[in-house]
Amino acid sequence: MRICKIGEEILSRQCEPVKPEEIDDSFRAILNEMFDTMISANGVGLAAPQVGIAKRFFVLMSDDDVKRVFINPEITKTSAETAAYEEGCLSIPGESESIVRPVKVSVTALNENGKRFTIEDADGLLARIIQHENDHLNGVLYIDRGDKDFKESIIEKFKKKAEKAAKKAAEKAAKKASLEAKLAAKKHKGN
Repeated sequence: MRICKIGEEILSRQCEPVKPEEIDDSFRAILNEMFDTMISANGVGLAAPQVGIAKRFFVLMSDDDVKRVFINPEITKTSAETAAYEEGCLSIPGESESIVRPVKVSVTALNENGKRFTIEDADGLLARIIQHENDHLNGVLYIDRGDKDFKESIIEKFKKKAEKAAKKAAEKAAKKASLEAKLAAKKHKGN
């Protein structure tokens, strides 16, 4: 499963709710694949748009090592108390920034079986991940909540990376086409 990177349009989209009838075995297989992708990338959370799906769900595994699924989550309450924490994102690899968010959060969502659950006053890393991943469902990245100059430098950095990768791919395709043309000409001569 490929993780979308900053600059890809899907990361700035408002996601659509998951319909109850969509929560079936094939949906649960996607959730399992998301957990595998998140764990192999050393992440603690992964939202559907990060893997190219514009739907409202995410998976996470906080410091208690419990795998949690949030489908159509709604944050119902946040604490007035806030705290700064260094956040990173699998869609912005290698970067991090101190982001201020509420310390506690209450959330209601559906689990992987379509059953509604509520977590009251989640705190610590769990609260942080819930807010970060929920932002993804609204097309918001953590850099949208931080320093404006940092955000602009990150956007420019990843834009250059994408342009360099596209140029390299085009050169590789041109070399392949040239080699194939030479082989075809050689084969034609031999006939």
